[in-house]
Amino acid sequence: MKPFRARGGQLVARLDRAEAGVVGLLLDQLEQLLAADRADSSGDPVIDRLFPAGHRSDPALAEDYRGLTEQALRGGKADDLATVRATLPADGGDVRLDEDQAGAWLRTSNDLRLALGTRLDIGEDTEPPEEIVDEGDHQLAVYYWLTALQGSLVDALVAGRAGRR
Repeated sequence: MKPFRARGGQLVARLDRAEAGVVGLLLDQLEQLLAADRADSSGDPVIDRLFPAGHRSDPALAEDYRGLTEQALRGGKADDLATVRATLPADGGDVRLDEDQAGAWLRTSNDLRLALGTRLDIGEDTEPPEEIVDEGDHQLAVYYWLTALQGSLVDALVAGRAGRR
């Protein structure tokens, strides 16, 4: 990966074919989660993380809040996911984003990290793997790679805004 950089009003990164494929696969999995029927996904810790309770001490109030907000939240996440998919070069290459698209990438990469982190039970003491010896190490490496990608996008946004002053 060549990290995001601010260039001529755009934010540009380069992903190789494998990296673009990983992002595409993660988008597919997130899309399935977002499209799942609420009854089928009830109790899924990833769904609970992506759509946290609006009120922790009153389950009835939390359920009412979820009923009022969840469809809009799912729709926003689906729209962001579609933007990321549309700007992701399937075979690798340059990712070129305007500021609105960058926002969609930030929100979606955050959702991907939340989903992965929840599935992998990542905590504050979790470290990147020193070597990849099994599937868990591979997934953890993907999580940290996605973190680096997201971090480079944040840095590029900040640099781009600083350059406009």
